[in-house]
Amino acid sequence: KYVVLGHSERRQYFGETDAIINAKIKKAIAAGITPIFCIGETKDERLGGILEPVLEIQLKGGLKDLTPEEVSNLVIAYEPVWAIGTGRTATPQAAQHVHAALRACLTEADAEAAAKTPLLYGGSVKPDNAHELFSQPDIDGGLIGGAALKPEQFVDIINAANQE
Repeated sequence: KYVVLGHSERRQYFGETDAIINAKIKKAIAAGITPIFCIGETKDERLGGILEPVLEIQLKGGLKDLTPEEVSNLVIAYEPVWAIGTGRTATPQAAQHVHAALRACLTEADAEAAAKTPLLYGGSVKPDNAHELFSQPDIDGGLIGGAALKPEQFVDIINAANQE
């Protein structure tokens, strides 16, 4: 029913470009599969002050030539590369800032689609940070990695999500 596309490891190890990811998103949609479209910046990009341009390029490249209806029927996951599997996570405020910028970028193309498109955070979500992350206005949920493999932790994350 869902497929994760654009994950940083696919970009890094398999050389997947925004154009390749865009083609995969279109194929998934045509097959009736909901894409979970991942975007994220490296630590150097964040520290270099190019976080938002990097994410905007990834977002626009992955969504190129999609209709507003197609965009509103997919899921976008912000996964800062520097946080994946490291145990480090963006602060809730930093994650909200990025999600708000992504929502604004989507709104430029189509406000109605932007409002309907779920934005997930996926960067070392754990039971102790899930509630605060999910309580941010533009974070609609989480794309959970390693914590999903630990039933007790995953249940705690689900409970945090259900409080929102």
